[in-house]
Amino acid sequence: MMVVKKEARVSGLDLARALSIFGMIVVNYKIAMMADGSGPSWLAGFAGLFEGRASAVFVVLAGIGISLMTRRARRGDKPELAKQKLVLRKRSAYLLALGLFLLALGWTADILHYYALFLFAASFLIRSSDRFLAGAAVTAVLAGQCAQLALDYGAGWDASFHAYTDFWTVGGFIRNLFFNGFHPALPWFSFFVTGMLIGRLDLTDPSVRIKRVTASLIVFALSELISRLALKLSSSAIGEEGARYLFETKPMPPNLLYMVSATSTAVLVIFACIYVTEKAPGQRMLTALVRTGQMALSHYILHVIAGLGLLEALGVLENGSLPFSVAYSIGYFAAAVGATLLWRRKFSRGPLEALMRKL
Repeated sequence: MMVVKKEARVSGLDLARALSIFGMIVVNYKIAMMADGSGPSWLAGFAGLFEGRASAVFVVLAGIGISLMTRRARRGDKPELAKQKLVLRKRSAYLLALGLFLLALGWTADILHYYALFLFAASFLIRSSDRFLAGAAVTAVLAGQCAQLALDYGAGWDASFHAYTDFWTVGGFIRNLFFNGFHPALPWFSFFVTGMLIGRLDLTDPSVRIKRVTASLIVFALSELISRLALKLSSSAIGEEGARYLFETKPMPPNLLYMVSATSTAVLVIFACIYVTEKAPGQRMLTALVRTGQMALSHYILHVIAGLGLLEALGVLENGSLPFSVAYSIGYFAAAVGATLLWRRKFSRGPLEALMRKL
C-alpha cells in the first residue's frame, strides 16, 4: 500500500476538521439553547443539515488519523507497534478525562468519552486486515440496528431527550455509551473503523478519490431515496412515529439508513476538502480554516466552556431562538478562527493538542 504524502493529507483533513467543528457548534448550540422547532423553515433546514453529519465527519476523521499515525506499526515494526498501542491507550484515557469533565459540567452531548472508547478499541486493530475492519464496521451497524429493535431506545432519557436521567449509574452509563447516547458505540464505531480504512488509502491518487466519491454519491442518493419511499409506504401500516424510528436518516436513533447516508456524506466532505486544499494551496481563508482544524480538540472543549459559559453567565442560554442560535454559532466560530490565528503566532499546536502529544 502506498504511503500518502503527509502535507496534502494533513491540510485536507484539517480543513474537514474545521468544518466539522463548525457543524457541531451549530447543532450543539441549537440543542443547548432549546431552539428546536423555532424560526423560519429555511433556517431550520440549514441547521438541520449538520445534525448527525458534522459529528460523523469528526469521527471518521479520527479513524483516518489513527491509520496515518500507525502506518509504521502496520508495516511490521514490532517496537513501533507496542509504542503506538500504548500511545493510543494513554490518549484514550486523556480524552475520557476531558469528556467526563464536560459531562460533569452538565454537557450531556459530549462526544469525547465515546471517542475515547473508539481509540482504545483501535489499539487492538492496528494490524487488522481491511476485510476484518470492514466486517467490524458492518457488525457495529447491524448490532446497533438490532438493539434498537429489541430494546427500549428511550430508556434513561427524559421526555425532551435533552437529559439522561441515570447517566451517573453503572447501568445508565453503559447503556448510554453503547446503545442510546448521542453517539453510541453501536453503531457509531462503524464511522471510526471506516475512517481507519480510508486512512490506509493513497488519497493523493485521483483515481482512488474518484472511485470513492462516485460510490458515495450513489450510496447517499439511494439511501435517501429508500428512506423517503419507506417513510411514505410504511406510515399507514406502522404509524408515522414508527416509520421515522426505522427509516428516517436522522441521528437519533442512528438506524441503518442513517448510518449509510451519514457515512457517504462524511466521505464526500472529507474528499472534497482534500481536493480543495490541493487546488488552492496557501489561500488565506483556507489556511485559517486549516489551522483552526489543527486545534479541533481545544475548540471543541472551548465551544462548551467559553461559548455556552458566556450565554449562561448572561442568563440567555435557554432562549429558544433558532435565529439567535445560528447567528451566535457563526459569530463564535468566526471568533474561534481569529483566536486560532493569534495563538499560532506563538505556538505550533493548540493547548490541549500539545498536552496530548506528550502522552
